[in-house]
Amino acid sequence: MRLGCIADDLTGASDLALMLSREGLKTVQTIGVPNAALDLSAADAVVVALKSRTLPAEEAVAQSLAAAAALRQAGATHFFFKYCSTFDSTDKGNIGPVAEALLAFTGSSFTLACPAFPANGRTVYQGHLFVNGVPLHESSMKDHPLTPMRDSNLVRVLQRQTRLSVGLVPFEDVEAGVEVVRKAFDRAKAAGHQIVIVDAITDQHLRTIGLAAAEMPLITGGSGVAMGLPAAYRKGQPAGPPPKRDRFTASEGRAAILAGSCSSATQRQVDIARAEGFPAFRVDPIALASGALSVGSVQDWVAAQDPSKPILIYSTAKPDDVQDVQSKLGRMNAGELVERFLADIARLLPEQGFTRLVVAGGETSGAVVGALGIDALAIGPEIDPGVPWTRTLSGTDLTLALKSGNFGAPDFFLKAWDLLR
Repeated sequence: MRLGCIADDLTGASDLALMLSREGLKTVQTIGVPNAALDLSAADAVVVALKSRTLPAEEAVAQSLAAAAALRQAGATHFFFKYCSTFDSTDKGNIGPVAEALLAFTGSSFTLACPAFPANGRTVYQGHLFVNGVPLHESSMKDHPLTPMRDSNLVRVLQRQTRLSVGLVPFEDVEAGVEVVRKAFDRAKAAGHQIVIVDAITDQHLRTIGLAAAEMPLITGGSGVAMGLPAAYRKGQPAGPPPKRDRFTASEGRAAILAGSCSSATQRQVDIARAEGFPAFRVDPIALASGALSVGSVQDWVAAQDPSKPILIYSTAKPDDVQDVQSKLGRMNAGELVERFLADIARLLPEQGFTRLVVAGGETSGAVVGALGIDALAIGPEIDPGVPWTRTLSGTDLTLALKSGNFGAPDFFLKAWDLLR
């Protein structure tokens, strides 16, 4: 193994694993710190999926260090800390504290931060993050229920989270190529910076950054900045064949969608699925909190549906509705209540013949996979940028697509099934 990766949520881990696999590295994704009994000897890269994005910073740091230690024990020589392409975090963390801790773990004093993912509309210019051409603080991320992003200047955002000095490698340096970027890193170090935000607006910029940073003990960013790493590790050797985009052999069984994300992208996907006639059950957090809604009532509804059609169980709602629920139940409590409920439903779905699941939302995906007891996933074909089909490597045979709330085309819930056989 060359590269050990630590992702702060499950969907982000799948996104990174897909990127590395597509670029020619044999990649395995584990759920949580890998079990010592899990054979990782054939992997070039291992991506550990944590559920640490919104934990207290101390817990996120502890989990990340435990994952790094396990990856080092399994042979990793370089490390990658993966977070969301919209830099989801608060002024208390967790990107800054985890990056600090992993720098200390690797014995390094310098790293970069680049969440850019142009294929999904995330670009960084002069240190500012844009979402589909809109500054982050003007995008739908400003209303995120757990990590509202109110500042698009990532240098400022990250500096509020860390004691380390944060600098910038601007577009002009990245555009000039690998050697200029390396010189920009050297200038930043000489200026006393220990983390630099790096601009990127195209895939070529990401490949340039990856090549320039490949020998860093630690890199942090979205999955895009990993694009150039496999080529650097191969040192000119050709890549192996990427996963084919033909249909994916899936476990036999019924299909379901569990949508916990309230992002604007998932809202559109839910609306289109409902308009196309998918049987749909809305999870009302107020009814859930009052006891008027139970897992049993959802099971009864599921049992009454046509087994030949994918079903949709969702808590997705518009920002005003989310804020109303949070005002009544509390911000964290409302989210955790729904996550636990969807996880409880997921735990019972295999008993009703469901083996093909699409899960929308990083927090929801983490809760669902934990409930199902999944410990490792094989990476399949890409449905949309950053979202692959996966299949469990042990335990119950399940086929899963774990989607970040912000990812996927409007018809994602419709077309995902077309790749399965």
